[in-house]
Amino acid sequence: MQRSPAFTAVSSFSPRRRSSAPTGCCSRSGVASPRRSDLAIKDMEVHGEERLCGKWKFACGLYSYNLRDVFTWRLLKTIFMGQVLSLLICGTAVSCQYLVTAGVETPMLQSFFNYALLLLVYTTTLCTRKGERNILQVLKTKWWKYLLMGVADVEANYAVVKAYQFTTLTSIQLLDCFVIPVLMVLSWFLLKTRYRLVHFVAVAVCLLGVGAMVGADIVAERHQGSTSDVVLGDGLVLLSAVLYAVSNVGQEYTVKNLSRVEFLGMMGLFGTLISGIQLAALETRAVAAIKWDLCISVLFAVYALCMYALYSFMPVVVKMTSATAVNLSLLTADLFSLFCGLYFFHYAFSTLYIVSFLVITVGFVMFNAAPTYSALPESGSDEDDGGADLTAESSSDRRMSAGGDTPGAETLPAAL
Repeated sequence: MQRSPAFTAVSSFSPRRRSSAPTGCCSRSGVASPRRSDLAIKDMEVHGEERLCGKWKFACGLYSYNLRDVFTWRLLKTIFMGQVLSLLICGTAVSCQYLVTAGVETPMLQSFFNYALLLLVYTTTLCTRKGERNILQVLKTKWWKYLLMGVADVEANYAVVKAYQFTTLTSIQLLDCFVIPVLMVLSWFLLKTRYRLVHFVAVAVCLLGVGAMVGADIVAERHQGSTSDVVLGDGLVLLSAVLYAVSNVGQEYTVKNLSRVEFLGMMGLFGTLISGIQLAALETRAVAAIKWDLCISVLFAVYALCMYALYSFMPVVVKMTSATAVNLSLLTADLFSLFCGLYFFHYAFSTLYIVSFLVITVGFVMFNAAPTYSALPESGSDEDDGGADLTAESSSDRRMSAGGDTPGAETLPAAL
């Protein structure tokens, strides 16, 4: 267990000495030495704290944090960047809602435009590289891994949009949170990430915030979406959550150990291929029936650009934190969509929206305040990210290396 800086400072200031005086705290003249008595008291306090930390590791680690340790510039920057991602998702939701209102239901066509943009920017960048980072070398060694991630990502996007045709918005908001426990389980086994008890508490707090948001929907009696086949719709949401978790775990490993551009380039290549095939198979008639005008074109452009920005920006935030932390911050995306709905779709306002936002933010801060530990080394060899590398070191790496207490980190219990 790593001691707090305050405890370490006291230990270095109070060396263990054996006094030559019979009482251990008096000088030769029989008068107590203030300096020695103070040192003795401090030494007793330190040993008491050490015993307390040894017996109550989690409690000591939790209470040793102060506001400066928690609310760092890095955490505030992470919160801000997470909310930018939520706003981008909100942009996709609003534009998608307008498309559905206009009678356009082509989720695969919308995804195809996004993957095509990734292909044009990042895949072409991979083609210009030389050596092992060239696209041909990447395909020779890792093509099947990126193919699996591409299938998971494309089908996750398709399943969650398709679910709106069968189930309600409330069900989607609740079941979509299933991605977080699945992501934690996959990170535990595949990325060897070890969570503490405070992380599970933080996730529970965030889910309570989602419950407040759903409660506001129930009070407002707003159940957008059809209920023609609720079981099918709920199953699609759960399937999309599992597929998103698979894609996010692959993304976290790739951007922390390989390259952000490599990940996005491969997603653009395989995503365009898979979504193009599925588009031709499932949505040919729906695309032919679209009555293209300026409004429809702008909505498609807004959706594609928001998705492109989300895909380009999300790996940067994942590299700074983790895929689990990013998904916790994305829980506010539904709230932003509801706030936009107050203006665009004339939703009824509820104070539970504010409560939900605050509770989710508190849970997100709790999750990022305590470090996680991963047994897998991070190479941090992302040469193409420029300034992103300056923030590549995670908060867990810094805290576990502070004070030179690395052995303690290696034996960190799984639940702590």
